[in-house]
Amino acid sequence: MGNTLLEQLKKTGLVDEKKARKVKQGQYKSKKQKGKKGAPAPVSEATLLAQKARAEKAERDRRLNQQRKAEAERKAIAAQIRQLIETNRVDSGDGDVAYHFTDATVVKRLHVSPQVHRHLASGRLAIARLDDGYALVPVGVAEKIRQRDEQSIILCGQADETETAEDDPYADYKIPDDLMW
Repeated sequence: MGNTLLEQLKKTGLVDEKKARKVKQGQYKSKKQKGKKGAPAPVSEATLLAQKARAEKAERDRRLNQQRKAEAERKAIAAQIRQLIETNRVDSGDGDVAYHFTDATVVKRLHVSPQVHRHLASGRLAIARLDDGYALVPVGVAEKIRQRDEQSIILCGQADETETAEDDPYADYKIPDDLMW
C-alpha cells in the first residue's frame, strides 16, 4: 500500500529510472515556478515579446483578410454589373443618327437608329460603360446598375412623366392646371 504509482510502474517495467527522474524534475520545476501560495511565476521578457509578436501577426492577418474580402466583393459586384448589361443590352441599330453624350470630360458619340435616338432623348434608355465601350440598357436596369456602382452608368435621362404616348387618342386634349375635382 505504501508504493506510489511511480514505484509500481517501475516494478512492472513500464517506466525506467531515467524517465522517472525526468518526471520528478518536471514536477519540482513547475511547483517551484508557482512559488508560495500558488502565486504565478514572473513573466519573462521573451514570453512578452512572443505574445506581442503573436498579437501583431493576428492584427496583420485580420487586415489582410479584410482586404481580400473587399476585393472579392468588388469583383462580385463587377460580375453582377457585367451580367446585367449583357443580358439586358438593347441593340443600337447602327443607324445614321449620331447621339452625343459626355463621359467624364470627353464628348463621345454613338451612331444609333432614329427610334433608339428618340428613346435615349426621352429617357427610356440609358448608356452604361462595358469594358472599353458602351451599351444601351433600359432605365430600370440602369437603376439596378447604379445601386451597385455609380460610375458604370454614363447617361440615364429622366423619363418625362408628362410625355404622352404616340398612339394616345387623347393626346390633343390637355388637362387644365386649374381643374378642381
